[in-house]
Amino acid sequence: MGNRTYLIAPVEPLDVDGVRTVQVGTGLFLLAFIGLLPFYGRLEEDGHTWLLWMCLTGVGLGLLGSEYCKRRRQVRAERERDTDG
Repeated sequence: MGNRTYLIAPVEPLDVDGVRTVQVGTGLFLLAFIGLLPFYGRLEEDGHTWLLWMCLTGVGLGLLGSEYCKRRRQVRAERERDTDG
């Protein structure tokens, strides 16, 4: 297939702790829940109230996940301080 030369950029990986990602997801679930509330009657008629409860569950799990990620970030920062000093 020919001679190819690949260049590898000297770029450090991002230190992603997931806090912002989980918070954005939680916010989207909350917006979906609030957006579906006015249609509760129609959702109930069609048997789709599970959509509301799925959104509420997503908010609850997102709050737990956010706390988990914040604690993980804190532990990593403490571990990094201990190895530096």
